[in-house]
Amino acid sequence: MLTARGEALDELAAVAGQVRDAGLSDAGRPGVVTYSRKVFIPLTRLCRDRCHYCTFATVPHRLDSLYLERDEVVAIAAAGAAQGCKEALFTLGDRPEERWPQARQWLDERGYASTIDYLRACAIAVLEQTGLLPHLNPGVLSWAELTRLRPVAPSMGMMLETTATRLWSEPGGPHYGSPDKEPAVRLRVLADAGRVGVPFTTGILIGIGENLDERAESLFAIRRVAREYGHIQEVIIQNFRAKPDTAAAAMPDAELADLAATIAVARLVLGPKARIQAPPNLIDEEYALLLRAGIDDWGGVSPVTPDHVNPERPWPAIDELARRSAAAGFELQERLTVYPEYVRRADTWIDPRLSVHVRALADPVTGLAQVGAAPIGLAWQEPDDWNAAADDLAARGDGDGDGRGGDGDGRGGADRVEVNGRLERGGRVDLAQEIDTVGRLTERRGDFDTVYGDWSAVGDQAATTGQPALGESVSAGAAPQVPLGLKLAAEDPAALLEPQHEAAALALFTADGAELEALVRIADELRRRAVGDEVTYVVNRNINFSNICYVGCRFCAFAQRERDADAYRLTIDQVADRAEQAWQAGATEVCMQGGIDPKLPVTAYVDMVRAIKERVPALHVHAYSPMEIVTAAGKAGVSIRDWLLRLREAGLDTIPGTAAEILDDDVRWVLTKGKLPASAWIDVVSTAHELGIRSSATMMYGHVDHPRHWLGHLRTLAAIQDRTGGFTEFVPLPFVHHSAPIYLAGIARPGPTWRDNRAVHAMARVLLHERIANIQCSWVKLGDTAVSQLLQGGANDLGGTLTEETISRMAGSEHGSSRTTAQLSAIARAAGRPVRQRTTTYQDALA
Repeated sequence: MLTARGEALDELAAVAGQVRDAGLSDAGRPGVVTYSRKVFIPLTRLCRDRCHYCTFATVPHRLDSLYLERDEVVAIAAAGAAQGCKEALFTLGDRPEERWPQARQWLDERGYASTIDYLRACAIAVLEQTGLLPHLNPGVLSWAELTRLRPVAPSMGMMLETTATRLWSEPGGPHYGSPDKEPAVRLRVLADAGRVGVPFTTGILIGIGENLDERAESLFAIRRVAREYGHIQEVIIQNFRAKPDTAAAAMPDAELADLAATIAVARLVLGPKARIQAPPNLIDEEYALLLRAGIDDWGGVSPVTPDHVNPERPWPAIDELARRSAAAGFELQERLTVYPEYVRRADTWIDPRLSVHVRALADPVTGLAQVGAAPIGLAWQEPDDWNAAADDLAARGDGDGDGRGGDGDGRGGADRVEVNGRLERGGRVDLAQEIDTVGRLTERRGDFDTVYGDWSAVGDQAATTGQPALGESVSAGAAPQVPLGLKLAAEDPAALLEPQHEAAALALFTADGAELEALVRIADELRRRAVGDEVTYVVNRNINFSNICYVGCRFCAFAQRERDADAYRLTIDQVADRAEQAWQAGATEVCMQGGIDPKLPVTAYVDMVRAIKERVPALHVHAYSPMEIVTAAGKAGVSIRDWLLRLREAGLDTIPGTAAEILDDDVRWVLTKGKLPASAWIDVVSTAHELGIRSSATMMYGHVDHPRHWLGHLRTLAAIQDRTGGFTEFVPLPFVHHSAPIYLAGIARPGPTWRDNRAVHAMARVLLHERIANIQCSWVKLGDTAVSQLLQGGANDLGGTLTEETISRMAGSEHGSSRTTAQLSAIARAAGRPVRQRTTTYQDALA
């Protein structure tokens, strides 16, 4: 189809146009083609890449100023606002400070750690002083950088360009010598943007030397990531136009018929819901051809600034664009930088810090630009009143706190459901107790079908992780390597972590029958040697201060939208009250974690720790998962180290090593969608250990994983422990499937088998022997009888009394939310073992 010309192209375009028209009708805007009125802000033309066709990037000595000063940025945006623009398109080169010392010096002199930090500051200035909505095109970004920029821009973008690696890797290729143009790197950015929940623009550049197979593969690559995360708001199909004074000056321009055929194929590949754009200043007035081929958007058009990437080709006047569209049977309407579908689902896609800016310019019904709306600078700030946010959750029937009623899309909705006839401050704040009596009010989140991405695409990705078929055990029976594995487990356990013994280690993970019994006996003996016979536990209380979260982890049944019936927030005083109650009841620890609540002020993390310590100075605060720490550090604009130092100064004692799941990104991205990558988890716990903040370590297993992932996970933990010595215990966490979205979607297994549980706990003891002394088993997830048996197979710790436990219970765990010390002692006695109350760091609590 990419080769279609003449009558064949006409036929192809007709079909593509019908698909486009169906999508526009479904979106509620039949016959409408859109554009964004924008200004183009070239923040810096310096770049570390060397693309052979680019005239935007240049060298320092050719520039009067290496970067636009912030007041220059605001002046450009203000000029656009005066002309009715609503988008500020920031375009800049990739990481210029990593190539050009002059760029590094410029940033240092102004107090910015990086170009990305400066970009963020400029975006905030534009929001506050002009009201324009930033769209950021800074090139390749990491997961952490996307997370940091999301609160200052409703949308971002980066062209994929092509998946043809040879054009990057081979001398003479257009991307040779450009580290940021490696296709695998750019595909990772597209996926990370989806994980973070950024409405994202991407596209392909045709005619740069790719063949048709490579062009098709590029389109399918975009389709894959769009289906999985649902965040690709727009796909640009751009034709190469040669520019003088470039290495590609002699290359022929891409033919417009080629462009039309590619647009039509893109429409068929990407489907009716895709928004497809062709830049109108590069098409030699072939407006009708490209509209016939299936586009539905003309991109950003500026009445103020030139196209700095293609300065030789001015944008058409907006009136001319409207006339040309009308001649082809379409009405031109203005949109915002973020597409209507995302504006109407703002609670999922738009950071709360941007909500007021977007609402000021958006039509509340269509999500397009509000006719007659004029941009006005509005304050941008981090949420600063956690207690008010908790009050709002119960005080209004609108749920999301935007004052418009219902679900935040302007269309109304149901009021919050009352529990036992009351509507408490902060929502369902007694959920931890009521989950055992009243239970969940809803089986699943209201946005189940959208927040997690396309479930069929998630299923396709899960199939690549090597998990067993749904419902099967991971057990493959005893393998020939089992005798060697058992010998090493008994005589040299650490050797099983070595690559040359991987087959033996995997054989033990899948052992069954007599071989499994032998493994369990060895693990129990290693436990006896490491920590003796005492079973330990801590008297503690869990405090989950909010369950509102939009990250979209696919295994999590705890997270709720703000308008969901089971949603709640605790005020800082309520957190401190619960900590004081725990101390009065004999607790020595509070374990505090919560959802990634977008209305949580960054100061609240420190304030909650400080409030607990002011009430109960001697109470040990074990708080904040690595995901929470990364998120808070990003909000605060400081390093992980500096953020942990702030928490430590406030009174933080240790951190939970949760959010680990499986430390393999192929599995993590199926399970979690938007949670931090494995490298970030490792960085947080390693940095904490270096600062003297110890942590637990965890692994969630029995979902879309495989024993080789368990082995890799434990290797990673062992390596960290060898460097830092900071882990206090390892906690295997069986996947609780009952209400987990990924299970309800038919993708994950229904948790591990009993054989799997025994093997994982035993292998944890074996593989971490002489590294991590304490292996904990979770009564919340396994129940008392199972835990008692696991205490005879390598485990030595029962965890805590908890007092309240919401996360596992929301997922469908059937073993309650708390245990008394007498109940925990009974579990140990059933295993024939003595019991001892411990502190968080495994000292004697009664000494």
